Amino acid sequence: MAHVELSISEAFPTPTTSSLGHGSTGFDDADRAGHRDGLARWSESVSTAAEPCLLIDRETTIAAVSPSCCHLLGLGTPLDALGLPLLGSDLRLLDFTAARGELIEQEVEKIPPLLALHSGRLARGLLRVRTPQVQGPDATTVDAIATPILTDGRVAGSLTFFSEV
Repeated sequence: MAHVELSISEAFPTPTTSSLGHGSTGFDDADRAGHRDGLARWSESVSTAAEPCLLIDRETTIAAVSPSCCHLLGLGTPLDALGLPLLGSDLRLLDFTAARGELIEQEVEKIPPLLALHSGRLARGLLRVRTPQVQGPDATTVDAIATPILTDGRVAGSLTFFSEV
């Protein structure tokens, strides 16, 4: 039987005109002049981040990934992974049984990047990942913390940070 530990928390509310007073939107003039959605803003940061992180859009397509995340999860290079569906990429998620079989569809839906995307809440969990660099039955265990990315008050994607356990 597969075992995946998860936790969910409320996402932080975004600033609104009424909560800030005097017609302020919570964004500076540069943001108002060239409004970009949350995915576009985070995409630049994720692409150049030193930390292992991954940004997916509403359709679970990889919108940005850091080089260290590609190495950790066995996704090739950021350019190779960009635009691929998260679950259709080279990412191989394993269960926590001794057999280390691939996760079944019901368990895959509970991984933090997808859980944050579908629930609109923070999500955290452990993942067992088989990477091309690791031969045989061995796998890497990573801690994943995901947050939904909002655009106009709706979930547009999720941002996940990983750390090897």
